[in-house]
Amino acid sequence: MSVLGRAALAMWWDMAPERLDDFQHWHAHEHFPERLGIPGFLRASRWTSADGGEGIFVMYELRDHAVLSSAPYLERLNAPTPWSTRLMPHHRHMVRSQCHVLESRGAAVARHALTIRLSPAPGQDARLRGAIAVMAGEAVAAPGIVGMHLLRHEAPPIEATREQKIRGGDAVADWVLVVVAYDPAALGALAASQLAPDGLVSLGAVSGALHGTYTLAQSATPLDMA
Repeated sequence: MSVLGRAALAMWWDMAPERLDDFQHWHAHEHFPERLGIPGFLRASRWTSADGGEGIFVMYELRDHAVLSSAPYLERLNAPTPWSTRLMPHHRHMVRSQCHVLESRGAAVARHALTIRLSPAPGQDARLRGAIAVMAGEAVAAPGIVGMHLLRHEAPPIEATREQKIRGGDAVADWVLVVVAYDPAALGALAASQLAPDGLVSLGAVSGALHGTYTLAQSATPLDMA
């Protein structure tokens, strides 16, 4: 399994241009070191919208799903720093999915990322997962694509945290497909064919999947922050 660990935290939000410089400084120099200092956080990656828009995508790779309800993590979520407290209200349209890793092939980090937020149709979980597993095995051997990873959200048994309350609550994505590539054209071609909305429905997903493309801004492990 190429995602480090057996769980991941996948998040999307919008950040207004006038807040972006402060946000990136905070996220790189306070937030990443803070999160990667928590036991079980194995890698952090941040991408920005490929079209120059306000979208941010962040993925934390975790030892296991229990990290998401661990005491060290909850301590940070319930005691945000002053800098975090100032920026949290500007994380607009927050989607935060606390996931198990269902399938993982190839690299987990590359310059370009496609994310798809989707759900299986009733009774189609196994069929959709199997189809994506087959597709992932083929895609990571194709020119331009280097990794494909399927995640499934499961909320940990915890109460809403201080950070969530500051943001006003978070939406969630049910299943998350992350495809990473060195060639944006190859990523676009995959998004327009097998992973297009109609293609996903034919594999067992419900209609209405949300696609987004992003460019890597930063990736780090705990050793990078030492």
